Amino acid sequence: MAKGRTPYSCGLDAAVDVVGGKWKPMILWALHEAGTRRFGELKRDVAGVSEKMLIQQLRELEADGIVHREVHREVPPRVEYSLTGLGQSLNTALLPLGRWGDDHMGEILRRKEHPRTGPA
Repeated sequence: MAKGRTPYSCGLDAAVDVVGGKWKPMILWALHEAGTRRFGELKRDVAGVSEKMLIQQLRELEADGIVHREVHREVPPRVEYSLTGLGQSLNTALLPLGRWGDDHMGEILRRKEHPRTGPA
């Protein structure tokens, strides 16, 4: 744990710290579906992510031991990303969440298009 960092309050706190945000789960899903990917392939697979954000998220996932970055010493250099064992186990944990999203996507979209107005 980094100096000055307080311990996690629970396992969910630790998991959300690693996978939090919009892009990390999408990156994990893309690597799960396609296996080893180059940066440009990941950028195409994760629709809407900017190059800067993808670089940042990949660095964080690598630092957390979720993604492996392999640099091939070629001209031009080739860099490939893949899931580590820890990343594969995290993706397994995300599968039920993805199924839940698939099952309820229509309702979620309807509620986003027609939000309830007024007090709860």
